[in-house]
Amino acid sequence: MNASTKIAIIGGGSWATAIAKILRENNVELNWYMRNVDTSSQFKKLGHNPRYLTDVDFDISKIKFYNNINQIVEDSDLIIFAIPSAFLKNALLKLTVSLKDKFIVSAIKGIVPDENMIIGDFFHHIYKVPTDSIGVISGPCHAEEVAMERLSYLTISCLDSIKAKFLADKLECPYIMTTTSDDIYGTEYAAVLKNVFAIAAGICHGLRYGDNFQSVLISNSIQEIKRFVDTVHPITRDIKSSAYLGDLLVTCYSQFSRNRTFGTMIGKGYSVKTAQLEMHMIAEGYYAVKCIKEINEKYKVHMPITEAVYNILYERISPTMEITLLTEELR
Repeated sequence: MNASTKIAIIGGGSWATAIAKILRENNVELNWYMRNVDTSSQFKKLGHNPRYLTDVDFDISKIKFYNNINQIVEDSDLIIFAIPSAFLKNALLKLTVSLKDKFIVSAIKGIVPDENMIIGDFFHHIYKVPTDSIGVISGPCHAEEVAMERLSYLTISCLDSIKAKFLADKLECPYIMTTTSDDIYGTEYAAVLKNVFAIAAGICHGLRYGDNFQSVLISNSIQEIKRFVDTVHPITRDIKSSAYLGDLLVTCYSQFSRNRTFGTMIGKGYSVKTAQLEMHMIAEGYYAVKCIKEINEKYKVHMPITEAVYNILYERISPTMEITLLTEELR
C-alpha cells in the first residue's frame, strides 16, 4: 500500500456513498462500480447519487465510474465492497479477474446466504484471497450522519497491521475518527449480530415495551455477542469497545437504523413481506438471523434473543407470544 494505490468501491447505496464521501475528504481519486448504468449516468450529470444521500455533492472529475466488474478489479488495488450481503454473489457472477493480489475490504454487515459465511471467509474460501489481505470496516457509523458530517468512529480490522493503518489513514477526516484491530472475525460477526438484535429491539418497541426493558434487552444482547464470537474465534478482545458495544447501541437505538425500523413494523403487526416492501431498503438482520441460527447448530451457543427473532420472522410465531417467552430468559 502506497500513494499510488488505486482504491475502488463496489456498490451504489447509502453506505457506499458515505464511504466515498469520506475518502474524497482526503482527496482520494476513486474508482466506483455501480451495477445500474442509469444510476451512474445520472450521478455524473447531477454530481450526486440520485437515490441515496442526495445532499452529498461530489467532484465528478475525481471519480471514475464503472459498470464492468472485471475492469474495475483490474484497475484497482484496494477494493471496498459495500453492497447488501444477499446480493454479493450476484454482483460477482461475471467476475473472471483474480482477486488474490488485491486488498479486499468488507463494509458489508451481513452474511452470504447459502454458504453461511461472513464476507471475509467468503472471499478467502471462494476467491482464494489471503486472510492477511482481507479487511473489515466496522463501528457505530450511520451513513446519514456521515452525510451530515457528525463525528463518528470507525474500526478497520486486518491481520496485516500495515494494511489496516493505510486504510484507517485514508478514512480519517475531521468528522471520522479511526482505530485499527486484528480481530477480523469478531468485528464481522458482531456487525452481523447487532442487526439481529436491532430487529429484536424494534419488535419490542412495536409491542410497546419501554426503555427499562430495552436496556435489559441490549445488555443481554452484548452478552450474546460475546458468547458467540468467543466461541467461534476465541481471542482476547474488549467487547465494550465501539466496534462491538458501540455498534450494537447505535443500531438498536438510532432513528436511522433500518433493522430497528423493520423490527418495529413487525412488532406492530406487519408481515415480513409488507415490511420489506414499505422500507425500500435492505434490513440485513432478516437474512443474518437465519444464517446465524444455522451456523450455531455447530457451536450450540446459548442465544435466546437470536432464537426469538428467528421464530418470529421465519416460523411466524406471534411476536407477542415469542417476546413474552423471551422475557423469562433475560436477566
